[in-house]
Amino acid sequence: MALAPMVAGPILREKVQEVTMVSVWQWNLRQFTRRIWVPIAIYAGLGVATALVTLAVKPFLPATLPARIGADAVSTILQIMASSMLSVTTFSLSIMTGAFGAAASGATPRATELLKQDGVTQSVLATFTGAFLFSLSGLIGLQTGIYEEAGRLVLFVVTLVVLAAVIWQLVRWIGHLADFGRLADTIARVERAAASSLSDRMARPFLGGRRLSDTAEAEAMRGQPVMPDGCGYLQMIDVAGLQQVASAAGVTLAIAALPGSFLHPAAPLLRILPPGRADAETEAALRRHFVIAPTRNFAQDPRFGILALTEIASRALSPAVNDPGTAIDILTRQMRLLALWQGRAEAPVDYPALLVPPLRLSDLMTDAFAAIARDGAGLIEVQIRLHKTLAGLADLDPAIFLAEARRLSARALAQAEAAPLLEEDKAVLRALAADIAARPEGGATARSA
Repeated sequence: MALAPMVAGPILREKVQEVTMVSVWQWNLRQFTRRIWVPIAIYAGLGVATALVTLAVKPFLPATLPARIGADAVSTILQIMASSMLSVTTFSLSIMTGAFGAAASGATPRATELLKQDGVTQSVLATFTGAFLFSLSGLIGLQTGIYEEAGRLVLFVVTLVVLAAVIWQLVRWIGHLADFGRLADTIARVERAAASSLSDRMARPFLGGRRLSDTAEAEAMRGQPVMPDGCGYLQMIDVAGLQQVASAAGVTLAIAALPGSFLHPAAPLLRILPPGRADAETEAALRRHFVIAPTRNFAQDPRFGILALTEIASRALSPAVNDPGTAIDILTRQMRLLALWQGRAEAPVDYPALLVPPLRLSDLMTDAFAAIARDGAGLIEVQIRLHKTLAGLADLDPAIFLAEARRLSARALAQAEAAPLLEEDKAVLRALAADIAARPEGGATARSA
């Protein structure tokens, strides 16, 4: 995914056709398959099935097929593989849990979910576990005399294939461990997740629905609210399902909460524009198209990724860590992410019965910079980079970024003024803030909302 401002726009315009809104069952299936034990269980089942398949193919082998592979030879290989795979799997699990702990303590606990979804880690552990169970199944078959000469030959060939797969995964694993769980790797994963989520939202700013204007929002406040059943964070909205329910009921829906919002039984999911009304059955159907969970998720929540990066910077700026270099690196990444705002597409309205509130640039920029300005108020190098980052965003497109850059620059300067900095350092920051404040507007700011 290209993040450079000059190419972000075209990429996002092409991506409009690629971004599809998933249904609730697709979302649940995707979240289920991303759990680390799922591919491991699949590979384990394949390992047992592979050993049993050799029995099924015996009748189809020609009687003249040479079979000089003794049971002892195959058994020795399987014993070595079984014992080594058990040790390697246990060792790999300890490395994985150590990486999770390092990410939680060195970066942010919110990043551990991304490490759990790492494809290389899942495939390596799945291969090791599957090879272990394949070896056990093969040994049981040999010791019980299930395999005859032809069966032992097939088992030997399959064992060599499994062994080659194990060696390949072991080489991958060794190379992967050089970075897995390290701070730089964790930060890069969070940035990629945030960039993917924000790019999807820029391709469909209103999730395929129509924009909820101020007039429509005021009208919706008089409409029938649909409340959630419990408390939690909104992870995803099944807009296609909502469109179907709304069309069947003949109503227009105003979405009241975007993914990432904290909900409770007094916070509406949506409102039905008057004079439309919904019965209890329709309300229940509407609720089923919202996924509420105890934690936030990166997929449909661009602010969560940006906040996670800011958390990493805040931890780096704490007195216990004292790593301003990481905070400066985060500022650079935040600028790359926010530059994606330039690529917003005028996506077609696929769900006309839905009115969706906009994702606001002011919220994103506050998420990205406010905490860093606060925690780095007494560090001149962080403050300088913060103001230069805000100035860089203003240079990218004054009509979009300048107003928020001025606001956050003035806020950061006020915090620096109260910090124990040298007067000459404060003078440098005043000059940088004054430069941002003095820049021409460069156009209307209508796109900033």
